Amino acid sequence: MAHISDVTAQTQTVILDIKDDDSPRPRVFISFVQKLFGEFVGTFSLVFAGCSAIVVNDTYGKPVTLPGIALVWGLTVMVMTYSIGHISGAHFNPAITIALASSRRFPLKQVPGYIAAQVLGSTLAIESIRLMFQLNNDGCSLKGSIYVGNHPSSSNTAAFVVEFIATFNLLFVISAVATDKRANRSFAGVAIGATVVLDILFGGYLYRKPL
Repeated sequence: MAHISDVTAQTQTVILDIKDDDSPRPRVFISFVQKLFGEFVGTFSLVFAGCSAIVVNDTYGKPVTLPGIALVWGLTVMVMTYSIGHISGAHFNPAITIALASSRRFPLKQVPGYIAAQVLGSTLAIESIRLMFQLNNDGCSLKGSIYVGNHPSSSNTAAFVVEFIATFNLLFVISAVATDKRANRSFAGVAIGATVVLDILFGGYLYRKPL
């Protein structure tokens, strides 16, 4: 805390002594490997939680429902953003990484590593779900009857349009609340998670919202 250390009687000059606890904390160096590990953990957690909710819903008489699935995805995004965002930036999606790099808000040389970590995390998450729920080797059917893959329930054109709009919404919110220095970043995780929930709610019935 700041306190008065000396006052001269003649000039009435106040000299402040600034203690260390008022000074900004030094930045902690985060290595590229730590960033990649953060992306791996975040992507694994997101895909594992979200896809597990879909499998449970399709297997046990739809107890989760579409709003429940949307909440699982959105809450996981929010939690992982607050947990890992200060380490890796919490991309968890190659589309986000590429979009940020193309707008010069992310180093281009780190893009391949980030995408590799995201692909590895999502692949291991799906493999874990396949083993846990006894999915067939094709990874698409459960116990030989229930399809849990990603397929549109309407035309491919409609699915493409909704996917484009949903992805645009997500990237727009991320750019607005997470990368713009004028924004209040304290609520970035809430805003991004809520956007994922809304995207799934309006696009989930049309096709199984992959983003």
